[in-house]
Amino acid sequence: MTEHTNHSGKGIKYFGRPAGIAIFWGLGLVLALVLVNHHNPLADQVTEQMKKVSGCVLITFTCIIFAIYYDRIMTIPTELFQSRKLIWKLAKNDFKKRYAGSYLGIVWAMAQPVVTVLMYWIVFDRVFGTDRAIGVEVPYVLYLTAGLVPWFYFSEAVTQGTMALIEYNYLVKKVVFNISILPIIKVIAATFIHIFFVVVLLVVSIGYGYYPSIYTIQIVYYSFCMFFLVLGMSYMTCALVVFFRDLQQIINIVLQIGMWATPILWDITRLNTDNMKTLFKLNPLVYIVNGYRSAIYEEVWFWEHFYSSTYFWIFTISLFCIGTLVFRRLRVHFADVL
Repeated sequence: MTEHTNHSGKGIKYFGRPAGIAIFWGLGLVLALVLVNHHNPLADQVTEQMKKVSGCVLITFTCIIFAIYYDRIMTIPTELFQSRKLIWKLAKNDFKKRYAGSYLGIVWAMAQPVVTVLMYWIVFDRVFGTDRAIGVEVPYVLYLTAGLVPWFYFSEAVTQGTMALIEYNYLVKKVVFNISILPIIKVIAATFIHIFFVVVLLVVSIGYGYYPSIYTIQIVYYSFCMFFLVLGMSYMTCALVVFFRDLQQIINIVLQIGMWATPILWDITRLNTDNMKTLFKLNPLVYIVNGYRSAIYEEVWFWEHFYSSTYFWIFTISLFCIGTLVFRRLRVHFADVL
């Protein structure tokens, strides 16, 4: 075991470098072997071969990055584990204070997304009859809600996580405070709201005759996928926005574009060419949005989308590693800038 000391002076222990790297490379090798030996007889062989090559390249790249920066990458996960009780307490306080002072409290956190869903449903379903236009086999309001619920989570968590250091700047300036827990506090607070919308999604599905089944439990898996994706992204953006405040506005614009680049209001299977489908599937949110729909009404397990699952986790782990490295590299300058 190797010991690392955080800002509070407390020792944090984790697997030594050789053991940790060996475990990670072993997992990468197993994944690569499974990827190479996986075969879908219905898929285009050229496309399948490209997916295998791309997957192996991404696995190798991730393992190399992890091996080179092992000590730096492991610092933040071990700090988060040690501070887990404090993180939970602060996340609950962050959620409560966000709407403190208003008469309706947390109702406002839920009102805007609910109104958004209703407006999209009225416009695209009742007025334009989009369910017939895009050819979905389920009621459009269910299709729409299953896509918007994870998107609301992503949008809220990224926005709040990006501003974590700026909002808690008074804690950043405290030498004894472990500032690496601030982004995850914001992401967990966004998760509380997400749980409510998952319940709304289940109510809508039941209302249309799609009752919960064993497949529905996958919502937990896809929610964790979103949590991990947003967390890695937040570490990077919250560190960069301290030095480049315009990043907040850029993210807002990207979120507006991203909603239309993700098959929330439209069906990705309606795209004309396989190349276009592949291009859009590079967006990791496609995997999660389609996953929520699979869990609610398609009755498909996540491992049946083998290549999509492999790509998502390679991308997300790589993003988390890069995000924590950026955060750790810039951390020493936060207090001076803020």
